[in-house]
Amino acid sequence: MKQIENTASGKNFNAINVGKFEQLGDYVLELGSDVKIPGKVFGGAAVNATGGEFSFQLFRPGTETGFLHTHKNHEELYFFLSGKGEFQVDGHIFPISEGSVVRVAPGGKRSVRNNGDTPLVMLCVQYKGGTFTPEDATDGNILPEPVEW
Repeated sequence: MKQIENTASGKNFNAINVGKFEQLGDYVLELGSDVKIPGKVFGGAAVNATGGEFSFQLFRPGTETGFLHTHKNHEELYFFLSGKGEFQVDGHIFPISEGSVVRVAPGGKRSVRNNGDTPLVMLCVQYKGGTFTPEDATDGNILPEPVEW
């Protein structure tokens, strides 16, 4: 089974590499002895994320999530990086493809499938819903010091 590579770290950062997207199929997420999800890898713990979680997932042609799921508190953003398929939320089915972004509230019943003929690659970002405020949008500080490479 493929492993995440730690590439750099410091006081205020951690960096990893999950590999090329076409190699995501080498990962297997085990959620117990009877639930194994091929092509999925979570990265939040690897970068010591404190405010959310993220995962990459590869769906080979003709594959799907295989189950509906919801969350108690977490909203999710799904970013589709390549391929095409369909997304389902609360019984609504719609097409997704490279460049599509889907937000699902915690209670939304969701699932994904690849009905295309190339791999579908997805990045999912999970965070506690209802916590971002208008003030958070201006949280960044542009520093007066020059960037040196």
